[in-house]
This record gives sequence, C-alpha cells and structure tokens, in this order.
Amino acid sequence: MEDIWLIILIYLAAVNLFGLIIMGVDKSRAKRRKWRIPEATLFLVAVIGGSIGSIAGMYLFRHKTKHWYFVVGMPVILVLQLIAVAIIVFAPLNLFFM
Repeated sequence: MEDIWLIILIYLAAVNLFGLIIMGVDKSRAKRRKWRIPEATLFLVAVIGGSIGSIAGMYLFRHKTKHWYFVVGMPVILVLQLIAVAIIVFAPLNLFFM
C-alpha cells in the first residue's frame, strides 16, 4: 500500500515540475517569437496532475495571466482534482486500493 502512495507522489512531483518547466519554456519562446507550445498541451499537463506546477509557472513567469481561460481554468482543474482525491481517499468503499 505504501508503494502505491510513493509512486503516486513521485508521479505528481514529476508532472508538476514538468508543468512549471513548460510554462517557463513557452514564455521564453514567446519572447523570442519562436514556435510555441500549444495551449491545449499546457492544459493537458494540468489535467493529468500538473495543475499546481502549471499555476505556479503562470505566476512565476507571468505567462498566460492575461488570458481569462487560464486564470480561471487552471484553478478549476486543481479544485476538481482535489475533489476527486477527497472522494477516492474518503470513499466509504475502498474500491481503488483493496
């Protein structure tokens, strides 16, 4: 059981670090007028668990903070993820980790 939680924590750390990094990379590319990372990819990284890193990258690099769908969308993704975690952890039936 502890191994599963360790794997989940390592995954979340990695995907959040990746979310932070791609926000920085995209901001750098925007400044240099180079090929950009698609917005759908930035959102995908948030959806697969990198929402905290993506939000941190938005504000650390001041990237996408003028786009309402990022300013609203990223926190909404995070809240939905937190609700999902709460449901999984506190569910009356432990369906996922029997």
